[in-house]
Amino acid sequence: MRKSRLAGVLAATACAVLVVGVSVAQAGDDTSQHHGRTAAFTVLEHADTDTVVDLGPHGDSIGDTLAFANPVYDTHGAQVGSDQGSCVRTEVGRSWECSWTTTLKGGSLVVQGPFHDTADSTLAITGGTGKWRGARGQMHLHARDAKGSAFDFAFLVTY
Repeated sequence: MRKSRLAGVLAATACAVLVVGVSVAQAGDDTSQHHGRTAAFTVLEHADTDTVVDLGPHGDSIGDTLAFANPVYDTHGAQVGSDQGSCVRTEVGRSWECSWTTTLKGGSLVVQGPFHDTADSTLAITGGTGKWRGARGQMHLHARDAKGSAFDFAFLVTY
């Protein structure tokens, strides 16, 4: 009886060690998501389609929605992709919380974060597709004019 109990304990311990070892190996194997490459580049968005949907009290109010799908250009003026997304008004006259996808040759980048009415913003890169699969980093957003008709998207991406 004692030998069978000892054999059972040893077998259970061996199984537990195997499960923990496989779990640790899988958790540490992130090479499929991040290849250690970094890219820094800027694109220019022309805010041609920005539309605010007034959902709360009349006028600028919390909960209003901004939707858009706009072209993006390189620094030489050639169209290199597009973006689409939406923002929800979180601070009247001050800021929106936004999420959008910028699609470029080879894949897309998803960003999320604040859009400030009168100041630059930094948004988190939360992922990507294609060549940008597993992307992380940040995007600095800068308004090119007071009308909000054009924006610089300065990406710093690790993928």
